[in-house]
Amino acid sequence: MTRAQQLGVVIGLLIVAALTVLRASDPPQLKLAREATFDQYQHWAPRSFEQMPVRVVDIDEASLRQFGQWPWPRNRMAALVDRLSEMGASAIAFDILFAEPDRLSPRNVVRDIAGVDPALLRQLPDNDELFAQSIIRKPVVLGFGLSNEGNYRPQVKAGFAFTGENLIDAPPHMKAATPFQPQLEANAAGIGHISLNPGNSSSVVRTVPLLLSDGQQLYPNLALEALRVAQGASTYLLIGAADAPNIVTSIKVGDFVVPTTAAGELWLYVSRDNAKRYVSARDVLAAGGATADVRAAIEGSIVFIGTSAAGLQDIRTTALGENVPGVSVHAQTVEQILSGQFLSRPDWANGLEILSIAALGSLLVALTIFVSPAIALVAGLLATACALVASWLAFSFAGLLFDPLAPVAAGTITHFATTSFRFLVTDRERREIRRAFGQYLSPSLLYRVEHTRGALRLGGDDRELTVMFVDVRNFTEISERLPPTAVVGFLNTLLDALSRHVTENEGTLDKFIGDSIMAFWNAPLDVNDHCGKAVRAALAMRETLAELNASDAFGFGTEHKVGIGIGIHTGIACVGNMGAEARFNYSAVGDAVNVASRIESACKMVSFDILVSETTAQALAGSALLNAGALALRGKRDRTNVYAVVGDEQVAASQEFADLQTVHGRLVQALRSRSAGTRRIAITAKVKATRLPAGLQDFYDRISRRSDQFLIDPADKNKLRQVTD
Repeated sequence: MTRAQQLGVVIGLLIVAALTVLRASDPPQLKLAREATFDQYQHWAPRSFEQMPVRVVDIDEASLRQFGQWPWPRNRMAALVDRLSEMGASAIAFDILFAEPDRLSPRNVVRDIAGVDPALLRQLPDNDELFAQSIIRKPVVLGFGLSNEGNYRPQVKAGFAFTGENLIDAPPHMKAATPFQPQLEANAAGIGHISLNPGNSSSVVRTVPLLLSDGQQLYPNLALEALRVAQGASTYLLIGAADAPNIVTSIKVGDFVVPTTAAGELWLYVSRDNAKRYVSARDVLAAGGATADVRAAIEGSIVFIGTSAAGLQDIRTTALGENVPGVSVHAQTVEQILSGQFLSRPDWANGLEILSIAALGSLLVALTIFVSPAIALVAGLLATACALVASWLAFSFAGLLFDPLAPVAAGTITHFATTSFRFLVTDRERREIRRAFGQYLSPSLLYRVEHTRGALRLGGDDRELTVMFVDVRNFTEISERLPPTAVVGFLNTLLDALSRHVTENEGTLDKFIGDSIMAFWNAPLDVNDHCGKAVRAALAMRETLAELNASDAFGFGTEHKVGIGIGIHTGIACVGNMGAEARFNYSAVGDAVNVASRIESACKMVSFDILVSETTAQALAGSALLNAGALALRGKRDRTNVYAVVGDEQVAASQEFADLQTVHGRLVQALRSRSAGTRRIAITAKVKATRLPAGLQDFYDRISRRSDQFLIDPADKNKLRQVTD
């Protein structure tokens, strides 16, 4: 290497280091450019508008012309709540502050008149009291704003549970809130903050803080609270990162799990503003009653009440560049959660982008100095194209947000600087550089560099896996009656005890999903008899749970038993490293994973704790299995034959199981023929099942009501398809 080349490398790497440090510091200009890129992606592929059970009751210009200027008296708000409740709204959320007493209340108006008899004053109606009486025992959610003055904190109507570390300091901080009228605060079913981008200087709303914290208590936002109230849920479950404190990964509210940023914010994936999202308040309060179309729009919907009137200045800008009412952003938040279409920026995205700047810059320096600027330019253009395409595909197919501009811009600057150096300093040594290239950068070395870069790309292999899902039964009920710290202790005790059996039976523990476990067998290494080992792990979990319940390991009392459901399926799935070289997760995805999850959910319907699919059952030679029917799993065209796992080979060889198996066979035939003696045979099977330790009583109590799931012989696939169709 010549001195000119050494100098070129040093200068190039210094430039790369400076650009890497600049990106790591993430100044506002880079952040703005990155967010503008993500906005452009949404311009190209916005979330499609779908008719969801979410509506905005809009206090629009027509409503103000009909009923008078803002603010409206709160007896009109009471009438609005009564109308919406009568129409069947599942939740009614106000994107309106009720911080001061209603100045239009007759009692308040007359109070300012001198000489008014106090007794007469007390007889006059008070609009705040009317409004408070209207919202009591109705699914009404009131909104509060943020304040830099005072120390008022609103009531919190829900509980919070955590997995992992306490996440109280993860969300954005709030100093104080705008106060409520006491009777309104007491009677509301839910209370949530209406701030959309606190502390963000940008006028564009790109993320919504689902939670705020004052250091001691968490406060949900209006949209999240409305979704909770609509489902009748009472607790939020905050799921934190397993390897870092104060990082929120997702929030579970009722039946929905919402992926979030580390601070508990939701990346908004907005659809274009659509008139079908709105219902005018004038139409709701129409003197003759609402029309059938309005009633149909409101019935069963989560309703947000806000204003689009220009004079009230509640207008926000979305990533699509549209100016929409602020209440529309709350509605779109719930729409996005209901649709399951999320955007996320993984916590390793910054690291990957910084690494790409360093790697691409170093590669361009090497290619420019040691090969030629033309080849470096081609490599830079290819890298740019790959970055742009990969970023767009990640957004389009997975909702992942990766910034292609930072590495592209850094690569461009690096290439320009090193090319300029080469032409200015080393062009006279071109022949020597060519000789040096042959000496210092062989084709094999280049191949290894390219190979190392390729290792950063996501990917996996298709192979046969046995997949297991384990879920705690009645977790919501358990979390409701326990403080958050006790919920975390319960989960840690249970999941630690159960997950050990996965690794002891040569399985791969994939992840903990709240109160659930996902595991699989036969990857990354081949596992002999992976179906049998998965079932043995499930049976060991059953025994371990029984011991924990018997010893009152959870502190619930021996009369309160914790239950689990386990679903197992064998099929082809894609398994591999999901992430970056510096930070990745070895996981599996595919239809086999989905089927195992659905089978676990079916345990509730079948009333048995361990179910396996037919493909798994066929590989279980000698295990004690009972036909549990052909179930219509969600998302599957054909029904899926499932089997209840009673025990291992020892149980299968017992006389007790042989007797039960004989009666069970007669019961299945009776169910298929709709015999009148089905219930009698089921009772006989239940009696015989008491001799076995598998807890089959509930299974046989319910089996008579599931006769449709036994009408077709599991071996007759053609008839099974006809029943499903």
